[in-house]
Amino acid sequence: MKLLRVGTAGAERPALLDAEGTLRDLSGIVPDIDGPLLADTAALGRIRAAADAGELPALDADGLRVGPPLAGIGKVVCIGLNYHDHARETGVEPPAEPVVFFKAADTVVGPYDTVLVPRKSVKTDWEVELAVVIGRTARYLESREEALAHVAGYAVAHDVSEREFQIERGGTWDKGKNCETFNPLGPWLVTADEVPDPQDLSLRLWVNGELKQDGTTAEQIFSVAEVVRYVSQFMTLYPGDVINTGTPAGVALGQPEPKPFLRAGDVVELEISGLGRQRQEFKDA
Repeated sequence: MKLLRVGTAGAERPALLDAEGTLRDLSGIVPDIDGPLLADTAALGRIRAAADAGELPALDADGLRVGPPLAGIGKVVCIGLNYHDHARETGVEPPAEPVVFFKAADTVVGPYDTVLVPRKSVKTDWEVELAVVIGRTARYLESREEALAHVAGYAVAHDVSEREFQIERGGTWDKGKNCETFNPLGPWLVTADEVPDPQDLSLRLWVNGELKQDGTTAEQIFSVAEVVRYVSQFMTLYPGDVINTGTPAGVALGQPEPKPFLRAGDVVELEISGLGRQRQEFKDA
């Protein structure tokens, strides 16, 4: 299933995109797309049954904002330097263990919402990423198979980053990762049954129409299953938590000088095969 949330910010309603591309209203069946729903197999079953029976009313998509496909996100866990080609382009050795950092849940915005370039920013960068959405409480998972069984679905994430704040201002990466609007998510949450192999997905990103990133999750240093298993050794993952699993080569940081960092007026588009496409205009904060 392709689950999404539509409407003005803070007042989104749950919806489903059916196989014919028609937007369907879920608000008569479930209150929202969130962690409790993803953990409720009976509720998900009701959605499937209603969709299969053609019982869901259509929504007029014209002019309707698409919000983040998930409400009530508890935490956004991020994995850094998780693609072999990205490690090569930035001149670092592949990490021996996953690099883990966090984004605050309030950085998450819709897939077509405006992204704000922070004040005094000179190195705002792009990163297309596969987001993993947790569907069952995960702690101390023992195997990769067990890890995948705890995944509810997948989505496109844009891990926008400010490299000067992240790398040159001391401390952790968090200052360059948690600026407002720095995690567009969606347009859909695609349930795991529609993604048979998360290591066989293509990722692409364009800036002002120019292709910048063209990669595949096959290049991940640590697979989706290993990332979920590994993270569960250090923290409990709850339904509705999100893991951003890293970005392939092609970011501005890895380009020759002068590096083409983002400015107000730039337009970024990104997509992952089967998971949909995003588009953001950048403006000054």
